[in-house]
Amino acid sequence: MTDNNKERDPISGIETTGHEWDGIKELNNPAPRWWLWVFIITIIWSIGYWVVYPAWPTIAGATKGKWNWTQYTQLKEKQAEILARQEGYLQKLQTTKLEDISKDPALYEFARLGGAVTFKENCAACHNSGGQGRRGYPNLNDDDWLFGGKLGDIYKTIKVGIRSNHPDTQGVQMPAFGKDGVLKQEQIAAVAEYVEKLHLGDKAERAPAYEEGRKIFTEQCSSCHGNNGEGSRETGAPRLNDNIWLFGGKRENIVESISVAHAGVMPTWENRLDDNAIKSLAVYVHSLGGGEQ
Repeated sequence: MTDNNKERDPISGIETTGHEWDGIKELNNPAPRWWLWVFIITIIWSIGYWVVYPAWPTIAGATKGKWNWTQYTQLKEKQAEILARQEGYLQKLQTTKLEDISKDPALYEFARLGGAVTFKENCAACHNSGGQGRRGYPNLNDDDWLFGGKLGDIYKTIKVGIRSNHPDTQGVQMPAFGKDGVLKQEQIAAVAEYVEKLHLGDKAERAPAYEEGRKIFTEQCSSCHGNNGEGSRETGAPRLNDNIWLFGGKRENIVESISVAHAGVMPTWENRLDDNAIKSLAVYVHSLGGGEQ
């Protein structure tokens, strides 16, 4: 078909290719010239890319390219950069006193974030990921501390542990008043009556069992827990007058605690973590909300 005899679409006026399928004719719509140039440029670009970067697989391995670049070398460079920055902070953390870390905002944030990671790896299994604790494992978000909530207190607790094998470990063992036969069941029930209502103070109902429990408590428990249940941070004996309970505050929970004597254990972290990690952990725990100044 000559140019003069080429068929044109009657609606658009565009020439057809002469192809037809089921009555549908194909129009001869060539790509725009700019599109053709872009296509040519991409071909040239790809050739340059093959030359500069690793591209072609061979028996001996992929071609390395003129720049000898790989994602692995880029990763190593970035890791080296991060480690160099980290090393500077670690050296500074090592030489900075615990109480002075907060004076350097950048160092404090480095320690806090590092402590958060260490906490999730080593402590969250017992204290939960947010430090909220669970039955038998203290809540680290509040201001109810067994061995003190200052930065130095927290650091020491992490370092030496609680009832651990460290020579300077903290915590004493509470007697099992029921299991060891120190108190009879009715005496334990009376002490539980008294302890359960300690947080009420003068508002507590003074039933006969309450008065009997108070007397026994003074004789058997006050040396550790204090005359008014205020607890002792020297021994780690919990406060009993604040209605915050480690093993539950219901009557049956208190009876169980008196009878069998729960004794929580935390390992010493001195030989598991370096001093920087323990410092960072102390900073993080202190920042959770209940840290004391």
